[in-house]
Amino acid sequence: MRADKWLWQARFFKSRSLAAACAGGGHLRINSAHVSKPSANVSPGDVLTFSQGQAIRVIKVLAIGTRRGPASEAQTLYEDLSPPEVREKPVPPIARIEGNSRPTKRDRRKLDLDRREALE
Repeated sequence: MRADKWLWQARFFKSRSLAAACAGGGHLRINSAHVSKPSANVSPGDVLTFSQGQAIRVIKVLAIGTRRGPASEAQTLYEDLSPPEVREKPVPPIARIEGNSRPTKRDRRKLDLDRREALE
């Protein structure tokens, strides 16, 4: 099966044209070999490496799909070999202060205290 079609069926990309752009742009590797065409063949047992957003995905192909079904069906097509991401703790956003658009000194101290507690 074509690499772009498989990536689309496995729901890694919203459209087949996005999957083709990834493969055609040289951002896809099949078994550690760079792929320059979206029509490269993918078969069960192949390991695909590509970037998705800020993360690098490493995927082992388990099966070839027959259609682009629901996400639960798509997850049976592959095994995710990517290392778990280290996520940063979210910092609370600066709250809007009622009335004035600028916080007072007291409000800023409270915001700084909230941020320090969130980072710990």
